Amino acid sequence: MCAAGLTEGLGWRMDNSYKAAAVLGGILGFSALVIAVIALGASGSSSPGTASAGTAAPAANVAVVPVAMDIELGDLFIRPGKIEVPTGGSLIANVTNNGQIPHDLVLGSDGTPQLGPGESATHTFGPFESSVQLICSIPGHAAAGMTLDVVVTGTSAGAGGHGAAAIQGDAATIDPNATPGPDWTSRDPFVPAADDAAGTVHQVTFSMTETVIEVAPGVTQELWTFDDVVPGPVLRGQVGDIFEVTIVNDGKLGHSIDFHASKVAWNDEMRTLQPGESLVYRFEAKHAGIFMYHCGTAPALHHIGNGMYGAIIIDPPNLAPVDHEFIFVQSEFYLGPEGAPGDLTKMQNDAWDAVVFNGYFNQYLHAPIRIETDDRVRAWVLNVGPSENSSFHIVGTIFDTVFKEGALLLQPDETQGGAQALDLQPAQGGYVEFSMDEDGLYPIVTHKFSNVGKGALGLFQAGDVIPAGGAAH
Repeated sequence: MCAAGLTEGLGWRMDNSYKAAAVLGGILGFSALVIAVIALGASGSSSPGTASAGTAAPAANVAVVPVAMDIELGDLFIRPGKIEVPTGGSLIANVTNNGQIPHDLVLGSDGTPQLGPGESATHTFGPFESSVQLICSIPGHAAAGMTLDVVVTGTSAGAGGHGAAAIQGDAATIDPNATPGPDWTSRDPFVPAADDAAGTVHQVTFSMTETVIEVAPGVTQELWTFDDVVPGPVLRGQVGDIFEVTIVNDGKLGHSIDFHASKVAWNDEMRTLQPGESLVYRFEAKHAGIFMYHCGTAPALHHIGNGMYGAIIIDPPNLAPVDHEFIFVQSEFYLGPEGAPGDLTKMQNDAWDAVVFNGYFNQYLHAPIRIETDDRVRAWVLNVGPSENSSFHIVGTIFDTVFKEGALLLQPDETQGGAQALDLQPAQGGYVEFSMDEDGLYPIVTHKFSNVGKGALGLFQAGDVIPAGGAAH
């Protein structure tokens, strides 16, 4: 079937720009571990509290005595959360990090150095003529609540200028009709087969970095990565295989890794590594499935939402051969300013800007995945979230095999059963198998249609179909 016939039959309009709006407008009818250890501390009140150092403005020609205060930094809070000082007064801050990850306390570019767990420093802020806000400057921490209001008595001004909102800037925006530049290449969705040798030992090294990466045409974010890619590298093996994954923190923030395919103590292999540190995460694959791995450093929501995730496939025994195996990792982006980390406040409010497969907006719409009619295809699907669900669906075909979360739910037999979607909550995965009965284009979507227009759209291309305005792939 030619491309023109297929698009006419489905009621599509595909102009020479070959953009998402064309596909969406005709075919789908759219209008354009835990947040890890966000504890409020093992002791004390859950409210930030206020420390007062007097409420009267100083008399003329009388020296203002600095306010000295013990300040606790935790994961992710500052106590007290509010301090009063008189006009013209200073704050001598005796700062201790009682958290498990690094923190600091700053006003603009002035403040303490970055303090590791258990470290302390004293810094004098001020003198103050108006109210201000001190923050932890590590990305995402202020947005998560690590702020301290310094209220200057005798003024009506609120805390201003240096809080989380001031450092966020304007968020980047995605143009759904834009196309990638000439140097862009798609993420190859092909999955290599597992090694046949039983008890294989897989020795790999991941570098943990913060890297500016394009997530949509013309839109970049500072993503936190394993090996400078989002999603991280795909690992594959069999039940009984040993994985020895060396992780090296080559970044500027603390990071860690958590393999959902492993059974190891959380406080050992999954501990946070500071810049320059490394460890070997060793485990035996004891169960089959497609599993998520991710950074678990607090706030884990921010690290996962910024790209620190990937997939490891452990083959079920006697997995049948197919013509093609592909992987689709669904995730969300919560855009911060251009070239900056994602917005933690958006993540906390489930306010995603994009839902994508394999880390890029409408990736396989711009680069359709080529197969042949009647080829047997297995698609591994993992929803890493961090928060949205998935209903993986391919328009124009039916799944005759479904494997979800370690269980084979459907396979070809005399009942002729078929499935239309693979439903996955965050951190769930599986695979589906199918074939295409005729040449043409087959959209890849999540059947939660509100997200298709936000980047969760691709195409399988069966046969020598020529998309409007382009050559056959």
